[in-house]
Amino acid sequence: MKIILAKDIESLGTAGDVITVADGYARNYLLPKEYAFLATKKNLSRVEKIKKEAELKRLALENEYKAIAKQLEDISLTFKRKADEEAHLFGSVSENDIVEALAKHDIDIHKSNVVMEKHLKEIGEFNIKIKLSPEIISEVKVFVEKE
Repeated sequence: MKIILAKDIESLGTAGDVITVADGYARNYLLPKEYAFLATKKNLSRVEKIKKEAELKRLALENEYKAIAKQLEDISLTFKRKADEEAHLFGSVSENDIVEALAKHDIDIHKSNVVMEKHLKEIGEFNIKIKLSPEIISEVKVFVEKE
């Protein structure tokens, strides 16, 4: 089925792109969630307008992400956790912990923006990546100390 993307979808393309997807995917997911609409003659004439609107939104979002990345440069987070004699934590520091700590610094991000291979389970200093967009990636210093 031919559709026109109404929003940027990482795995499919950017807003305004005319693509072909499986009928069920379009009918059951993209169209009901208004991520896309059918590629009719009438809708095809609106493609350029959609692309321009999407580009303006993208630029505004990019500026917002750059401002957040600049804020993140100056922030270090410290977590105090119970640990054994070998510096292994009884719990861990997860994406949720980092998001909550950043919220206290008035930085609102989603836990999916925090890039961690695994939760932090030992005492030390770590650099955690914050991926705001595919192009804008920042780092936050995280210190885990013994309670």
